[in-house]
Amino acid sequence: MADQPLTSRGAATYQRILDAATREFAQHGIAGARIERIVSAARTNKAQLYAYFGNKEKLFDAIFFGSLERITEVVPIDADDLADWAVRLYDEYLRRPDLIRLATWARLERRPAGHLVAGHEQYDDRKLRAIAGAQAAGRVRPGDPFDVMALVIAMSMAWSPVSNVYAATAQEPHEVHEQRRSLLRESVRRAVTAG
Repeated sequence: MADQPLTSRGAATYQRILDAATREFAQHGIAGARIERIVSAARTNKAQLYAYFGNKEKLFDAIFFGSLERITEVVPIDADDLADWAVRLYDEYLRRPDLIRLATWARLERRPAGHLVAGHEQYDDRKLRAIAGAQAAGRVRPGDPFDVMALVIAMSMAWSPVSNVYAATAQEPHEVHEQRRSLLRESVRRAVTAG
């Protein structure tokens, strides 16, 4: 984005572009997303989009890295209760299925192996330190903290929008979600609690 501060009108346009692009990328991926659809939905033009973001790849990056930061802030880890963290992740996937779809497109189109993002430490470091601390205190089972984190996240995604088995939606009955939360909570607790 330009180094100069946005006017209120510019900020509104910028946000409309982000919102429209999030929907577009979540639905179509990086290769399938179309700038024409984004600018039409955002009620702006290509020149404005390119002035803010440079190109389609950089626009995806802005949205994708913003989504990683959002999940980290909205669903902070609690290494003393990884089961609750898994349930809160499950709930966030119900609230914002587009965010998990963005991560899936990044995996499919950019990094099919290894860490999802280069520089993953900035997103993982706090979580890994928390897990290592809980392990040192004897509350979380021994093992590589990254593997423990990956296991909990994978369990939280069992019913996510990218599940290979069943994709849950927020429109399902509350009782169904409560049953899943209970199963997830107990399963994570058993999987990661020391002893």
